[in-house]
Amino acid sequence: MSKRNLSGFCVFGLRLSIVLFALSFSTFAQGNNPLILIPGFSGSELRHKVTNERVWFRTIRSKSEDLRLPVVADPTKTSDELIATDVLRTVKIGIFPVTDVYGGFIRAMAERGGYREESWDAPSDEGDHDSLYVFPYDWRLDNVENARLLIERVEALRCKLDRPDLKFDIVAHSMGGIISRYAAMYGDNDLPTGSSKPLPTWAGAKFFDKIILLGTPNEGSALALGSLVEGFTYGGMRLDLPFVQDTSKFTAFTIPAAYQLLPAPNTFRAYDDNLKRIDLDIYDPKTWSKFGWNASSDKNFPSQYNANELKAAPVFFAAALDRAKRLYQALDAAPGESGGISFFIVGSDCRAALDSVIVYRDERSDKWKTLFRPKGFTRPDGTKVSDEDLKRVMQTPGDGVVTQRSLEAVTKSGTVGSQSIVGDASDKFICEEHNRLAVNSKIQDYIIKVLDGRVLPVAGVKEK
Repeated sequence: MSKRNLSGFCVFGLRLSIVLFALSFSTFAQGNNPLILIPGFSGSELRHKVTNERVWFRTIRSKSEDLRLPVVADPTKTSDELIATDVLRTVKIGIFPVTDVYGGFIRAMAERGGYREESWDAPSDEGDHDSLYVFPYDWRLDNVENARLLIERVEALRCKLDRPDLKFDIVAHSMGGIISRYAAMYGDNDLPTGSSKPLPTWAGAKFFDKIILLGTPNEGSALALGSLVEGFTYGGMRLDLPFVQDTSKFTAFTIPAAYQLLPAPNTFRAYDDNLKRIDLDIYDPKTWSKFGWNASSDKNFPSQYNANELKAAPVFFAAALDRAKRLYQALDAAPGESGGISFFIVGSDCRAALDSVIVYRDERSDKWKTLFRPKGFTRPDGTKVSDEDLKRVMQTPGDGVVTQRSLEAVTKSGTVGSQSIVGDASDKFICEEHNRLAVNSKIQDYIIKVLDGRVLPVAGVKEK
């Protein structure tokens, strides 16, 4: 090679090195994908859209609104004056200390993960990387409608950032995981209709790279049935005192999302007073009527709603159950596929969680009883069933709310006959309570490693 050619080659090589260095620096400078935090059931603040009064979370009942939704024939058409304005960062219940909900997670992502919290409506010029967007939503409403809202917000943000191909990572706690899974599998589309087997379009996969399911009840929870029968709790505390926020069964009856947390079809476990397994279809309204689960079975039901609501109630109830069933069928219609998205499951398996219920006929009252807690009772023949007997049948490892079985979706859906999408996800278990998963420092550190690419999804791998 001549000196001139050698000189030219060296100059070319130098220029190429500079270009490659610039490209590598540019790639490095881009940082991590924008991150979306999706809270779980009851994890978003709700305010009156006119007065801005905070209705949830508060212990003292609002003067103008409560959590009850209007009862209409179509569960997807119900709405009121409340809007979601932020995720719950902390809550204060009476004399108890302030409880961290998602505030600690947001701080950890900033201080240890390098993320800046950004606004959906007015993102900064750097909002396309190392940024955190919280996704508050009205957790009472239909999960599919909230999944469609998520897609709408992401599309709008892409436009504001002038990044039409931008992908996002998601950390979704509890029910937020149901929303993120549906958004990934079906995008902005409503639930599939008809009797044919649902087929995921993966219309939302173009928006997402990694989805971390944090304590997600992928097969639902028996506690959801308890909420609809007895009223729901927050942090294990009942709040429906006369002067306190109403979370009674009459309120739960009106909330479409509550039905969509019921155990998935063919995963519900119930036992009789002899602790023998019985088959019950919890998506059949007749089952609810037989065992007195339907709030309409309560003598006080007529006094809780107006004339139009009472007329619509049976139609609403049947439709809410049907839609919940079809949602699970749609989510279960991914035989080992993930649409190119990396899924990670993070949760706990050290706290006993409700896995099944006991249903028996009480001779003294001549009524059906359903046990959602392992409290002993006496059979008609006089033999006793102890608390410990019931614990062995009713409880299984989990995070105190969501069972490991539901988190991992290990029970295949007989309705669709295919493996769940989360069957290909890698699992990480750290001992913690359901409501504190997001604020656990070890879980936060693991999530940061996943988002940084230091943990790769390996199907079937379980970490402790």
